[in-house]
Amino acid sequence: MPERMCVVTREAGPEQTRIRFARSPDGLVVPDLQRKLPGRGVWVSLARDKVAEAVKRQAFNRGFDAPCQVDADMPQRISELLRGQVISHLSLARKAGEAVCGATKVEEALAKGQVRVQLNASDGSVDGNRKISNKAGAATLVCNLLQSSEMDLAFGRANVIHAAVTAGGLAERLVYFIQRMADYDGLALRGDDLKSK
Repeated sequence: MPERMCVVTREAGPEQTRIRFARSPDGLVVPDLQRKLPGRGVWVSLARDKVAEAVKRQAFNRGFDAPCQVDADMPQRISELLRGQVISHLSLARKAGEAVCGATKVEEALAKGQVRVQLNASDGSVDGNRKISNKAGAATLVCNLLQSSEMDLAFGRANVIHAAVTAGGLAERLVYFIQRMADYDGLALRGDDLKSK
C-alpha cells in the first residue's frame, strides 16, 4: 500500500493510517474515507487530535494550495463516519448469515470456536460483558465500543447487547474498521474497551 504524507505532521505513513480529504469545486473540504472521490487529495493522520489541528491551523488551505471551507465539527463528524462503517459492516455480516446476536447464540458460537469478532454494547452490564468475553478464543477480537442503539441499527431489532461474527472476509473487514475507529479516537487495544487476544 502506498504511503501518504500527513499535512499536519509532514510524516509519511501507510494509507490505512491516514484519512483522505477531497476539495469540492466550491472549496468545501470533505472526508473521503473510501478514497474514491476525484481530484487531488490531502491526507491527515488517523487521529482526532490531528484532524482538529488541521482544522485549527487551516492546513487544508496549504495542502490544496487553495482557499478551503472546513466545518468546525469535522473531527466529530469523522468519528461518526468511522462508527458508521463499523455498523454498516456488522449489518452486512448479519444479512450474509455470518453474525448472530443475543447472549445464548453468542455463547453457542463462541463454544464452537468459529467467532472472529465478539461485540458487547458499551452500555451493557460490565459483568455480563466480561462473562461472555472471557469465553472468546485466542483468534477472537472483542469489541465493547458500540452502544446498544448502534448495535440495534446493525441487527434491525431492539436491545442488542451481545453479538458475534464468524470468521471470513466480512469479519476481517469488520476488524479493519473497528481498528480504524479505535485508532482515531485513541482507544487502545486493552482491557474491556477493545482487546485482541
